[in-house]
Amino acid sequence: MISKSTPIVIVGGGAFGLSTALHLSQDGYSNIAVFEQDDQVPPRFSAANDLNKIVRAEYEDPFYTDLTMQAIAAWKTPLFAPHFHQTGFLHCVSGKASERAVATLKRFQTSAIRHPELHSHVIPLDGENAIREQFWQYDGQFPGWKGYFNRFDGYAHSANALAAVYRETQKAGVRFFLGTQGAVTEVVYEKGQSIGIRTKNGHFHAAGLVIVAAGAAAGKLVPAIGTQVVAKSWSVAHVHLTDEETSALRGIPVTYARDLGFFFEPDPVTQLLKLCPMGGGYVNTDPTTGLSQAPDSLAASAFMPAADEAQIRRLLAQTLPRLAHRPLVQKSLCWFADTSDSDFIIDYVPNTASSVILLSGDSGHGFKMFPLVGRWVKDLLEAPDAQQPVARWRWKQPTSGEAKWGGDVSWRLGATREFRDVKPGQSKL
Repeated sequence: MISKSTPIVIVGGGAFGLSTALHLSQDGYSNIAVFEQDDQVPPRFSAANDLNKIVRAEYEDPFYTDLTMQAIAAWKTPLFAPHFHQTGFLHCVSGKASERAVATLKRFQTSAIRHPELHSHVIPLDGENAIREQFWQYDGQFPGWKGYFNRFDGYAHSANALAAVYRETQKAGVRFFLGTQGAVTEVVYEKGQSIGIRTKNGHFHAAGLVIVAAGAAAGKLVPAIGTQVVAKSWSVAHVHLTDEETSALRGIPVTYARDLGFFFEPDPVTQLLKLCPMGGGYVNTDPTTGLSQAPDSLAASAFMPAADEAQIRRLLAQTLPRLAHRPLVQKSLCWFADTSDSDFIIDYVPNTASSVILLSGDSGHGFKMFPLVGRWVKDLLEAPDAQQPVARWRWKQPTSGEAKWGGDVSWRLGATREFRDVKPGQSKL
């Protein structure tokens, strides 16, 4: 167990890294430094540097439902409350949804209805008339849509939440190294134990503990993870609205058709309506190693695959048809750290004498836990047996065979595709 004065390096200034810096500094750890390769926080490489992320409590797995209930309570505390919007969650399938999509929706709905704190917030919806009666702003036909509305859920303005925690940790004395000063090229070891990190500018920074919270880039610093954590992406795009359109759509719920995609109420500052298609996502497999890594440049991911664009236009046509043919702006692939079972990894890296922690595997659903993640790291640090208390978040030994890239997770509909197969022009790893 480390002392509270031990030098701690956190690699990554995204959601997991900032949450860890917050909780450790609040608990009296006094020598914390965060290293981030971007020259700003929130970092542009972070999946959480975004307009919004869904915060919905119901999971098929009660373990994560209970955690999200704790997270939502934390979202309502003073530091996080300005960035949480409890607009509700309209969760449906369209009339052309597959049996798998329908079955997944039913499991989510059952989870919400059976939960003692959620059930009173759930309104079953069957048919387009029921949906339009609930949400007057929509003028689509919602053909064959059915599902439910959960008033307990909502979304968080993720970039603003990151910025708030960044300011709070700076006040608490956490030091930040950004850009070339913060770009970590390696974790440095001596006799099997980490002694610190080295940055792109050649400087060595000593540390008694290194916490790697580098998102989709984690494998570059901790290659021992193999295919436990891989870089994966889904696409995102926006419609730029007028002042009047933005005002008219204020208060709409997070609207999610499992077989099409989802969108949020428009952001009042940027007047952007964010849209995401559902699908199996994209990986960027290196044929020489078999591992997926995120592209090195942001520009390489600044597009939306044609099939995804067609899908979100179908979503708009069925819900907000007046926007269905609008230009899409700020298109991109959002890269995150994925695990095959969607469980996080919060554990010591083996054979490092408990000197390196891997904090990863947000798996496209981790941001809602932003207020809590650092607490789980603290629990690991203070575990009397130096073992991760939650078995499912422990380090998993690599398995043989072809990586499944999370394809067996029930809520992910569609096949995972390779980045090189959808990227316009010639792609490079």
